This record gives sequence, structure tokens and C-alpha cells, in this order.
Amino acid sequence: MAGLGTREALARLREHGLNEIDATERRGWGATLREVAAEPMFVLLVAGALLYLVIGELSQGLLLAVFAAVTVGMVILQERRSERALDALRSLAAPHARVFRDGTLQRIPARDMVPGDVFTVGEGERVPADAVLREGHQLSVDESLLTGESVAVAKHPHAERATGDAGAGTEDAALYASTLVVAGHGIAEVVATGRHTRAGGIGVSLASIATSATPLQLHMRRIVRLLGAGALAMSAVLAAWHGIVRGEWTQGILAGIAAAMAMLPEEFPMALAVFLALGAWRLAGVKVLARRPAVIEALGGATVLCVDKTGTLTENRMRVRRLVTADDDVALGDGLRPPEHMHAVLDFAALASRRGALEPMDRAIFTEADAWLGHMAALREGWQLAHEFPVTPELPATSQAWVDGDGAHSIAAKGAPEAIAHLCHLDEAATRRVLAQAAALAAEGLRVLGVARASETHDSGHARVLHDYAFEWVGLVALEDPLRASVPAAVAQAHAAGIAVVMITGDHAATALAIARQAGIAAEAGVLTGDALAAMDDARLRHAVRAVRVFARVTPQQKLRLVRALRANGEVVAMTGDGVNDAPALKAAHIGIAMGVRGTDVAREAAGLVLLEEDFGHIVDAVRMGRRISDNLRNVTTYIAAIHVPIAGLSLVPVVAGLPPLMLPAHVVLTEMVIDPVCSFAFEGAPERADVMRRPPREAAAGFFGREMVLQALLQGGLLFAAAFATYLAALRHGPPDAARAAALVALTVGNLGLVWLNASRGASWRAIFGAGYPAFWAVTAFATVTLGAGIAVPSLGALLQLAPPGGAAAALACVAGAGSVLLAAALQGRLRFNAPSAPARSSTA
Repeated sequence: MAGLGTREALARLREHGLNEIDATERRGWGATLREVAAEPMFVLLVAGALLYLVIGELSQGLLLAVFAAVTVGMVILQERRSERALDALRSLAAPHARVFRDGTLQRIPARDMVPGDVFTVGEGERVPADAVLREGHQLSVDESLLTGESVAVAKHPHAERATGDAGAGTEDAALYASTLVVAGHGIAEVVATGRHTRAGGIGVSLASIATSATPLQLHMRRIVRLLGAGALAMSAVLAAWHGIVRGEWTQGILAGIAAAMAMLPEEFPMALAVFLALGAWRLAGVKVLARRPAVIEALGGATVLCVDKTGTLTENRMRVRRLVTADDDVALGDGLRPPEHMHAVLDFAALASRRGALEPMDRAIFTEADAWLGHMAALREGWQLAHEFPVTPELPATSQAWVDGDGAHSIAAKGAPEAIAHLCHLDEAATRRVLAQAAALAAEGLRVLGVARASETHDSGHARVLHDYAFEWVGLVALEDPLRASVPAAVAQAHAAGIAVVMITGDHAATALAIARQAGIAAEAGVLTGDALAAMDDARLRHAVRAVRVFARVTPQQKLRLVRALRANGEVVAMTGDGVNDAPALKAAHIGIAMGVRGTDVAREAAGLVLLEEDFGHIVDAVRMGRRISDNLRNVTTYIAAIHVPIAGLSLVPVVAGLPPLMLPAHVVLTEMVIDPVCSFAFEGAPERADVMRRPPREAAAGFFGREMVLQALLQGGLLFAAAFATYLAALRHGPPDAARAAALVALTVGNLGLVWLNASRGASWRAIFGAGYPAFWAVTAFATVTLGAGIAVPSLGALLQLAPPGGAAAALACVAGAGSVLLAAALQGRLRFNAPSAPARSSTA
């Protein structure tokens, strides 16, 4: 089938536009400004600015107004950066379709389809545009998205040329965009795209990237609201106390505003949003698409990777290597021609396969059949496909009925050797011989198919049940699907990270064991087959999955049982899948991973991750990236909590103690202007820990905000507060409040930068953080140093910020105090290191 030419398709694309119902709307400046205006920090800044203006402090009011504008700018910058990352992900997540262009079947983005395009569609796929079915086999479509009716609608081919309406002429040939094919396959011609489709007319759209809040984001928002309410209450009490006891209401309100700003941890939600958006973008760099942000949270804690054999561990590039009958065993490949007495095995294997399918097994069979059986194809001139018998859980085999010019039917079947032997009603001795041959081939790592044939002289043969035919055994076809070269190293890396690798396949048990041993997957406990699994109750299965790492002849329904058993054992499960029936297991897993090329739309919609390149190594890369993101997110959370302790303390304690105020609103904002970029940019891009894949996953029950994190934050922040406050007290004895304030801010700034190093460099070399290859921390250090230095050294800025040069001795003391508090915290935490130690490798095959 030729389809459209490239030039004609481009011309029609310009005429009709992209095949999109709606483009994702970007939030405008107005929406962003409204959201920022509702933030407590912005409200406090505006309130402080207005109060300064009311009391006649014009310069102070304008300063806070400028800071408010800068705050808005930083939020917009962070949001735009996140949106750019999400836009890139949406482009990667855009649906694709298989379209005939220039005479070949090509996989193109569905948005590039135009009226007149001819495309294939199959079970588990969403129809990409309104179309008319031209060829079809047992095609049924779920149109509930448009009609609300849950019963699948059978579709039948319509031969006339398509018009501009899919439903014109005959409704049972009409396919509508966004509906789901639940059975069969076919070829259709596009009649309408984008907004001109029926789905476009009623505004139906399927989101490809979920941007809803994750459980951690919701939890963090609750914490911020709680802390914010406490901060506002405490600042109100402080202002009232200052006004009542001292009679200084204006200064009391300013002190209250400064205290509230200091205690508000508004960086938490922004940092998490940036981390998840940019984390998803970074995952795309290792060929993994994150459809749901919550999966990024789970990635770092994965304990079990359940993966398919074909296409994930193997190359999914099959070649026929052996043909076997009762009397002979012939090798193929490298130009070897099969002898004539073996032609029937290859011929009936081809008759049982679907030409033009993307299934590598069928393509491999046709490659050999087309090369060596041209004379038999000539004999089959005029044969028509009468019926297809789909694979069922009861009979793992594909069968096709063909009718010749005289009306006689030939039925060919291929599938699992034991299923085909049963289909042929072989006696016990013949069955044992066939299964022994299959087991010997499977032990070499080959995929083995049984082939059978049957014939009927009447025209109703295809309406019967397969087991009613008098099938004859023809032979075995053995195909080679080589292990990916990268897999053994990736499996070893997963084991070193304490992650168990489980192989689940529908193949022969001996094939599964052979591939598992080649890959380095633990096979000491043997293989558990689907039949054995079906005979187990849930308790026995939970016990079995603690040791068994290879599962064979497993159905998609049994995959779901395996996920549930692993979860019941406390494992954090990642599961791969590509078919319609894999969707329940993908949803049940903590991390569902769909195949980007082979995977059906149903599988992709059920999964949280999509492999853009179907290679097991990319899954391990994603876990590595997930651990890095999780580590950095924990580090920045500890840092945010820690730095707010001294800021809040320095805002509250001097006022309560009757000392001159230390932290005014402007000082709090200046400090926040260092904290915000550190959180959103520096920590997010921090390098991974040296032991990122040499340590076990964190406990699933540990939660995010653990006791250790809280204690570390209190220790770090408490020591820095003590250092800065002691510096302030010492400087007050020998100089004016402005100089003492400057000394305390020097100690706070040095300590702040030290906390960045302390938390960002956990498990990593400090050279990786502050080295030339990672400029973010240098930029933050330079910004903080220049800003504070200018505020102290430039008289006009000093007057505005109420700062004065503290003197050499006081400045030196401040630097020593700030740095010393961080070094003491590091020593107490047992984390003082100048180069990352090599963590002992941990191998996990259990």
C-alpha cells in the first residue's frame, strides 16, 4: 500500500493544520502575578513597604518595593524554566502512528497526519484521527469517550474512497479520533484531523503529561501552611508585645514582619516543583519519559525491577536459526538454504503469521520464507485470508485460515510447543519427544515455536473452534534474539545498588533460564512457570517471590499477582509492560514502565514512565537519576529548614532580649535572595553522590521528613544561630548597632554558604561542588559576597540597609564563627569529608 507521498503530505499539512485538538495553554503573566500576589512573603513585603512609606521612610519603602519586584521576577524565572522542561516532555510524549508514506510503513508523530493518510491500527491503540476502515480483521472499538456507551462496537471494512466524514456512507466502517481499539487490527484512511474530528468538535482531549500535585507536594504544602500560620501568629504576638511593653508600635510591627518573613519556609513548594519538573527533563536525557511526577519520587526507592525478556533484555531483532522435524534438525542463517523436506515448517509458520506486522518474530519468519520459498508463494497465488484466530490465555498460539480459489481452507498455527502439541492431539510418546526437542533448543537461549497445519474442504471451516480441527504436527522453528550487550553490566549495577532484577517472560522455561544466566540475573532458585504460579495460593506465592527471580510462561494476569505478592512483602516494585493486558500490573506497581515503541496506548496511559528506547540499561539509568533527584531534594529540604533557624532566631531573640533589632525586613529579603537560587538551581543540579549506586534503597516506610532530617536541620541551624548571635553580642560591646549588625550578617552569610556546601556535598567530593566543572555554587558565593560587601562598604547602601563596616577584627571573628559553626555541625554529624569515601559495594540478588 503506497499511501501519500511526502510532498503531498506536507502540502495537506499546511492546508489542514496539525492533527491536534488543542495545544497546551501556557499560563500568562497575569496568572503568575496573581499567584505571586497571594503568597505570604509577597504580602509581607508589600505591607512592610507601605508601613515604611507611611512613617516617612521613603528609601526603606522603595527598597522593599524593589525587593518585592525582584521576588516576582525570580518566581517567573523559575516557573518559565519548569514550563520549558514540561514543554520538552510533552513533545516527547506526543502520540505516534504507523502511516504508509512513499510506499513504506513509517512511524510518525500523530500530529503530522493529514486527510488521505493510510495508517494501521491494532488492539490497545487509540485511533489518531477520524478515518474509514479499509481492511480489518475482527476489529472492535470502545467509543465510550464520545458516546458514553461502554459496549465495544464492531467495525467492518468499507471499500469506497473516503469523504470528509468518517461516518458518511456506513457507520460500521467509521473510526473516530481518541477512541480505543479493544480487539483486532486493520488499515484505515484518514478523513479528518484535529479540530475537524468528532472528538475535536466536542473538545475531547487526552493529556499526555500529568502535572497534578504529587503526594509529597501536597504534604509539603500542608507543612508550609502550618508553619506559616505559626509564623504569623508569633509575629503578631511579637508586634503586640513590643508595642504594649515598649510603646513602640511601628518598630514592633516591623519586627513582627521581619520575624514572619524569617520563619516562612516558602522555598519548600517552589523547590519541589522545580526539582520534579527538571527531574523529569533530566530523565528524558536518559531516554525515559516521566508521565507522572509522583513516579520520580518513587524511583529512588525501587527495590525490585520486574522486566520482560524480549526487547528489554534482548535486542528484539529475531532471526530464524533452526528448523526441526521428527526426523531432522537443520540450521539456518548466513545464507544457508533449508532442504526441500523442511520447507513445510517454514511455509506453515509464515501462513500462521501476519505480513506487515511489527512483531519481530513474524518479520523474521517472513524474511526466511521470502528468501527461500518463492516457488511456494507462486502456488498460493489467489489465496485469501479468511479468518484469524487470536492468541488466548487458554491457547498461546496464533492461527490463520486461508481459502484457495476452489473454496478449500488451509489452517496454519504456530505458538508454544506444548500448546501446539495439545492442538494436534499427539500421543504421550510423541508429545515427550516434541517437548524434549523444544527444551534442548530453549536451553541454548533460542525462542521455540511449534507449527501445525489443518485443512477443510467446505467454506465454514473458519467458524469452528481450533481444537475441532484435525491438526497435524509440522515441526519446530527456533529463533535467536541476542541479549543486549549492555545488559550484564546494567544488571550488575542494579545488584550493587541493592535492587533485585526479576525476569518475567511468556517464553519457555529453559529459554528464560539461559537468558537469565547470560544477563547475570540470579537463577539459583530456578524458574517458576505460569502453571506452577496458578497452583499457588497468595501466601505461598509471597514466599516464592522472595527467592525466585525468573518466571516463564507467565500471562499478563499473572503479572498482576506477582506485583501484588512483591508489594505484600514490602518491596517497591517497578514493572515493565507493553500490551493491553499488562495495564493492570502497570497500574498496580509503584513504578509502571511502558515500552515507547512496542507499547500500546493503553499500556502507556497506565504507566508512569515510558522507555523511549527499549533497553534495560535505561531503566537502571532512570533509577540512578531518581536516586540523585531524591538525594538532592532531601539535601535542599534539610538546608531550607536549617537556614531558617538562624534567620528566625536573629529576628526574634534580640527584640525579645531588649537589644537593638538585628534582622530588619530588608536583611531577611537579602538572605532569601541567596536562598532561593540556591534551592532552585544550585541544589537541583548538584552532582550525584559517589555511592549513589553502591548503597541499598532507602526504606519505603521511612517517609520523606524523617527524624534524622529534622535533627540535622536543628543542629546545623542552631549552631549557626549561636555563632551569629555571639558575634552580634561581641560586636555590640565595641561598636555601634549598625557595625554589630554587619558583623552578624557576615557570620550568617559565611555560615549560609557553609550550609550549602555541607548539605549539597553529602557523599560527594567538595571539589565536585565547588570545582570549575560546576559553576552554580561559585555564582551563588560570588553573588552573596558582592551583595553583602557592597552593603557594608558603600556608604549610601550602608545607610539604606543600616549597616556599617565592623572593623577587621570583628569581620575576621564573624568569618571564623560562621565557618566554625558549619565545621562543628559536620563533625558532630560524622560528615566531615574532603573526598567522597568509596562505599563498600553491596550485591543484592535476593
